[in-house]
Amino acid sequence: MSDSSAPQWITGLMESLGAPGAGIAIALENLFPPIPSEVILPLAGFTAATGQMNLVAVLIWTTVGSVVGAVALYWVGALLGRDRTVAIAAKIPLLKVADIEKTEAWFNKHGTKAVFFGRMLPIFRSLISVPAGIERMPLPIFLGLTTLGSAIWNTLFVMAGYLLGDNWESVTEYVSVYSKVVLAVAALAVLIFLGVRVFRPGGGQRRG
Repeated sequence: MSDSSAPQWITGLMESLGAPGAGIAIALENLFPPIPSEVILPLAGFTAATGQMNLVAVLIWTTVGSVVGAVALYWVGALLGRDRTVAIAAKIPLLKVADIEKTEAWFNKHGTKAVFFGRMLPIFRSLISVPAGIERMPLPIFLGLTTLGSAIWNTLFVMAGYLLGDNWESVTEYVSVYSKVVLAVAALAVLIFLGVRVFRPGGGQRRG
């Protein structure tokens, strides 16, 4: 793994701890999204292909790492609570408590889908755990959805690295495009929200 472009601490974890090291790296990726799972997972798959780690163990440990990181963020949301969230939102320009209430209603209706599919979206795969905690989604349901969504995401990337072998790093090129598309759509949604808030009747500053 010495020729890999992955951060040295990631390769160090895998070299010293094996599959559990990959799991720890993924847990940290959930807590600190800039750490790229699209590098960790294919690298772990490639390492398994070389015989240095067991493939099944890699799939299990990376999924465990994903769940541990997600649960940590779930409890951040649970401890933060609705009142603190509303208090923070009330201080943000253009954001109203009514918007929080609408978001709560949406999450209550679509929360299971959000948690499951959110595990397969860059950045959001970590952050989606926070509103789940705030809304106190039943922990068994959260764990089940998170485990299933994480297992699918992790398996795709681990197997890609396993099958591509020395070319495992090419996975990051495709994920980079995917990530940019997802973030562009999210940015567009935010702009539309702000535009509606500012320009709709009664929104923003009223004309004299």
